[in-house]
Amino acid sequence: MVCAPQFQKLYKIETKRLILVVGILFPIIVVLLSSSLSLPYGDVLQSLLSFKSVMVRQSNVVHNSNSTSSSMVNDTEVIINQENEIRVQDKDPNNDDQLEEEEEDQTSDFESDKTVNETSTVGSAEFEDNTKSDHSSSSLTSRNITNSEANFVSEPLFVSSPVDAETHSTISSEFDVDLSKSNVSTKTQNSSVGESATDTFPENQSSVQSHVDLVQSTKNSSMTSNNSTKAKRLGRVRPISISEMNKLLHQNRLHSHAMKPRWSSVRDQELLFVKSQIENAPIVNSGRELYAPLYRNISMFKRSYELMENMLKIYIYNEGDKPIFHHPNLKGIYASEGWFMKLLERNKQFVVKNPLEAHMFYLPFSSLVLRKTLIQPHWVLAEYLKNYVELIAGKYRFWNRTGGADHFLVACHDWALEETKKYMGTCIRALCNTDAARSFKIGKDVSLPVTYIRFEDNPVRSLGGKPPSKRPFLAFFAGSMHGHVRPILLRHWENKDPDMKIFGRLPPSEKPSYVQYMKSSKYCICAKGYEVHTPRVVEAIFHECVPVIISDNYVPPFFEVLKWETFSVFILEKDIPNLKNVLLSIPKKKYLELQSRVKKVQKHFLWHKNPVKHDVFYMTLHSIWYNRVFQISV
Repeated sequence: MVCAPQFQKLYKIETKRLILVVGILFPIIVVLLSSSLSLPYGDVLQSLLSFKSVMVRQSNVVHNSNSTSSSMVNDTEVIINQENEIRVQDKDPNNDDQLEEEEEDQTSDFESDKTVNETSTVGSAEFEDNTKSDHSSSSLTSRNITNSEANFVSEPLFVSSPVDAETHSTISSEFDVDLSKSNVSTKTQNSSVGESATDTFPENQSSVQSHVDLVQSTKNSSMTSNNSTKAKRLGRVRPISISEMNKLLHQNRLHSHAMKPRWSSVRDQELLFVKSQIENAPIVNSGRELYAPLYRNISMFKRSYELMENMLKIYIYNEGDKPIFHHPNLKGIYASEGWFMKLLERNKQFVVKNPLEAHMFYLPFSSLVLRKTLIQPHWVLAEYLKNYVELIAGKYRFWNRTGGADHFLVACHDWALEETKKYMGTCIRALCNTDAARSFKIGKDVSLPVTYIRFEDNPVRSLGGKPPSKRPFLAFFAGSMHGHVRPILLRHWENKDPDMKIFGRLPPSEKPSYVQYMKSSKYCICAKGYEVHTPRVVEAIFHECVPVIISDNYVPPFFEVLKWETFSVFILEKDIPNLKNVLLSIPKKKYLELQSRVKKVQKHFLWHKNPVKHDVFYMTLHSIWYNRVFQISV
């Protein structure tokens, strides 16, 4: 009996120890069970016990669907980095002031094609390391949406990494570098499209499996892209000529790479009807509005334009905060994206409030304001755009239905080509930077004109030029020494020939001025800067001067509709030493024909405060519509 109190004391001690052990082990057991058995609240428990930030839930479908996805991302990033290594030699990697400085490329009359160094703060090793962390430096906050809009939430995020456009080139180099072996197509996606034309959801649709297919396709594409990038570094890939671009357009018309919708829609059937109507358009000839030689097929263009006016409906996402979203910039060399945004957002003919009525969906951001607001490397800006895609894909079902194929963006900044490639590459991208040797996809993406807007109140001020008989100069160019082409041009032609008015940057006091030279020259040289695009193409047309485009791999505006060979001249960069002989070889009769057609095509490149039929607003919208019609897969 004497020992009883001792046993009771020992019992209490052991009981406390047991409770302590159970208290420690219980949370661990719960976490393990939630992970292995996929308990409904497993993610919540893990997030409570983790110090790491949790990504948007919808993105887990992408990142965790298959282990190959991470390797795919790494492959793509390495390719981007290799491309940048090639181009960094043209730019000062430490001068971020170029953003403002290069906007004043030319005289007081015009700016030039400014570019900020895409790799200004990114070395190869730094790029590879930093991509492993979360680069999003700015959070996206959405506007309030109505209860009816909230009803559209239904599917997990389905962000497909697009196929690298280098693989769409079927042209072998003179060194037998074959770029056409990657038969990449998102048409292999698993989809259950119903026979009826109703907006119904699939009962057993696996977005995970669809993503796995895309990942595999993109990995194959990345391997080919990697080979082509190495070939570029060795100088083994010859430029893509206009005739070869025409072949690529035809091939991509026959074989669409757009993802098949994951379920059927009435709008798909309407677009299929439109496609058949365009393909069987009644034969028409030139009229008061349209001049047949300017177009690839005037009958198809006329019928497509009419159907667009009567049928096209667009939904604009309300999500996204100003100034990056819903805040157009209307002046300068990147103004095209701003004018399009402004005119579309106030449009009542095409824009609908109910997304179920829409054929297409507009992503209303400004690539210029994005760059100026965040002031980050382009891959950080790409992550910002990825967050936006996750936002709209999480709230609405429309992105997931087509993988973004019925969405479009309009972006003119130099970086937009790379920023949108990874997470928005399945969209129709209307871009100013249209390098066919990089990620621009002929037949899907749209070439947006680089239109310098100096007078916001009157964009067409100073329109026109002198008649051919009063143009004494054979050729004219003036501009800063951006890139590698312009220094070659000046080395061969600056102060070498009185007929060739080739200059560097003209002083503001120079007479004749930049505009006066354009109005007084037969041919205006449109030499690329850091990128393939330049505002000089539209400037030349604006002043009725025949454009001479010296920019290998540049896809000119509205390429799917216009026949550029009928009103402009293309010269390969390697032929700059022979420039004058090429121009003199053009007979006078041919020059007069070219110049006359420049005046006829001019209306397609003009912005108006209130859009006019066939102007640049309608032409941009038509090209987006036209490419969607011919890319649709059902």
